[in-house]
Amino acid sequence: MARLPPFFALRALAIAARLRSYSRAAEELSVTHGAVSQQIRRLEEDLGARLFARKGNAMIPTPEADRLAGEIERAMHILQNAVEAFSQAAERDPLVVSLDPQFAARWLPTRLPRLTADPSGANVDLVVESRLANFVTDGVDMGIRYGPGPGQDVESVLLLREQLFPVASPALAARHDFRTPADLLKAPLLRHRHRAWNLWFSAYGLTDPGDGLEFEDSILVVESAAHGMGVALARSGLVEQDLATGRLVRLLPHAVENDHAFFIAWRSDNPKLRRIHALRDWLRAEVEASAS
Repeated sequence: MARLPPFFALRALAIAARLRSYSRAAEELSVTHGAVSQQIRRLEEDLGARLFARKGNAMIPTPEADRLAGEIERAMHILQNAVEAFSQAAERDPLVVSLDPQFAARWLPTRLPRLTADPSGANVDLVVESRLANFVTDGVDMGIRYGPGPGQDVESVLLLREQLFPVASPALAARHDFRTPADLLKAPLLRHRHRAWNLWFSAYGLTDPGDGLEFEDSILVVESAAHGMGVALARSGLVEQDLATGRLVRLLPHAVENDHAFFIAWRSDNPKLRRIHALRDWLRAEVEASAS
C-alpha cells in the first residue's frame, strides 16, 4: 500500500484544482502562495508525476490530478459530515457537571431557577459527590472543585474565593455583647476539623482557646450555629441565604480570606467545550452579581 501523503498537501491539491489557482487556494487556506506551491511540489515528488501545468494566469491540473482532486474533495465531505455528526451528538448529550456537596446544598439552590431559564443550563445533569470526579473515566464533563488550588491535570478557573467570619443564631447573639474579636474568646465555639479558628484569631492578635464542639462537615457547623449551639466560623459562600433570611447573623465585620476556594474544572479536549464555556461564564457572572 502506497504511503498516504500529508493531509495539508492533499487539501492544497484539491482546492488548487477546483480554483485553478495557487493564489486563490492560498487565500482559502489562509496561507501564502509559496506555501501552496511548496506543498504541490512536494506532492509531485512523492507521487512521481506532474500535477499542474500553467496556462496564462491559471494552473490547470492534469487529468489524473483532476480525478485525484475530486476523490479528495469527496473524502473531505465525508470527514466534514462525520465531524458535524459528532458535534451534534455532543450537543444532544447531557452536560454532566460534578458538584461539591456543600456548593450544591448552599450556594446553588437559590440560583437554580435562573440557571434552568438560561440557555447555558439546558440539558445539564448535576451530580453531587464528595470525591473528585475523573474526567476521563467517570463520564463527567465539568466539575466544581473545592481546594487550595486548581488541579494540574485539567483546565480550571477560579469561581469563588470565600471570606471567613463569625456567625451565630439571633438568640445567641442577643445574649452576648460582641463588639471586638476578643469578645469571642468567652463564647461557645463550633469548630471544623480542617478549618481552625486559629486562622481568624491570629489575624487579630489573639490566641485560639482551642475548646468547643468539633465537626467534620461545614454544613453541620452552620446548622449547629443556626440552632443556637455556638458561634461558627462561617464560609461566606455557604451562609448567604442564612444571613439574608436572618436565620444567622454576622457578629463582627472582621473577616479573613479562606485558604481554600471553589474552582471550575474541565478537559480542554472535551467535544462539549462550547457548552462548558457557556456554563462557566454563567457561574462566574452569578458570583460577580452577588459580590456587587
